[in-house]
Amino acid sequence: MSSVLRPPGSGEDPSTSADYRPISSHLAITPPVSVVIPAMNEAENLPYVFKSLPHWIHEVVLVDGNSTDGTVEVARSLWPAVKVVEQRGKGKGDALITGFEASTGDIIVMVDADGSADGGEIVSYVSALVSGADFAKGSRFANGGGTDDMTLIRRLGNRALCAVVNHKFGARYTDLCYGYNAFWRHCLDKIELDCTGFEVETLMNIRVVKAGLKVQEIPSHEYLRIHGTSNLRAVRDGLRVLHVILRERSNRRDLRRRTRHSPLLRAGRGEVS
Repeated sequence: MSSVLRPPGSGEDPSTSADYRPISSHLAITPPVSVVIPAMNEAENLPYVFKSLPHWIHEVVLVDGNSTDGTVEVARSLWPAVKVVEQRGKGKGDALITGFEASTGDIIVMVDADGSADGGEIVSYVSALVSGADFAKGSRFANGGGTDDMTLIRRLGNRALCAVVNHKFGARYTDLCYGYNAFWRHCLDKIELDCTGFEVETLMNIRVVKAGLKVQEIPSHEYLRIHGTSNLRAVRDGLRVLHVILRERSNRRDLRRRTRHSPLLRAGRGEVS
C-alpha cells in the first residue's frame, strides 16, 4: 500500500517535495486522490461542491450525463484542470463506472454533485485508507454522522435493507444506501461493478464484504440538496436495491454449492467418484 503518514518534526517539509501532497502541517500523503463526481444538470450546485473540495486532491473527474444547463462550462470555470468525461449510458451506476475508468489516482472518492456532501470530510476518508482500510464507507448513522435529507419512509427502508445485508453477508454496516465513499483502486478488480442505477452503492457495499476487504465506516453528514430535485424514488429504487441483495445472496449460494462439489475439493478430501 503506497501511503505514508509523515509526523511533525520528521525533518522534511512535505510541501517542498513533489512526491508528497500536504494535507495539514501534521499530515502528508503520497497516493494521488481522484474525486469522481457524476452530474446531470447540476450547474447551480457545482460552486458549492467545488468550493468544499480540498486543494491537495490529484484530480477531479466530472462525468456529465448529457447536461443542458451548462454544467460542464461551470465545472471548467471553477476547476480549470477538471477532467470531463461524457457519459454514454444512463444511470448513476453507469456514470460512476465511467468515472472510475477515467480516473488515475490510487485512491478514488465518490462525491454527489447536488451539494449534499461536505468535501472537507474527504480527509477523514483518506486517513482511514492510509491507516489500513481498503474501503472507507460513509455513514449518516454512525456516531458523529447525520442527515438533513431523509424522509421517514427512506429512513425505515434503509434501516431494513441494511439489516438484511448485515444478516445475509456478515457485514456490520450502520448505513447502506449512501453514495459518499472512498477506496483504493485495487478494490475495483475485486468487486466488478455491473449495474447502472442508484443500487450501485449497495452492490459495492455487498461485494467489498464478499471479497474480504477491510471496511471502515466514516461518520458523514448529509445536507439538503441545494438546487433542483433528486431523481431518487424511494419505492422504485428500494425495490432495485432489494433485487441486488437477493441476486448477490443467490450468487453466494451458487458459489458455495459449486465449491462444495468441486472435483479438486473432493480429491483433497480423499473422496472418489
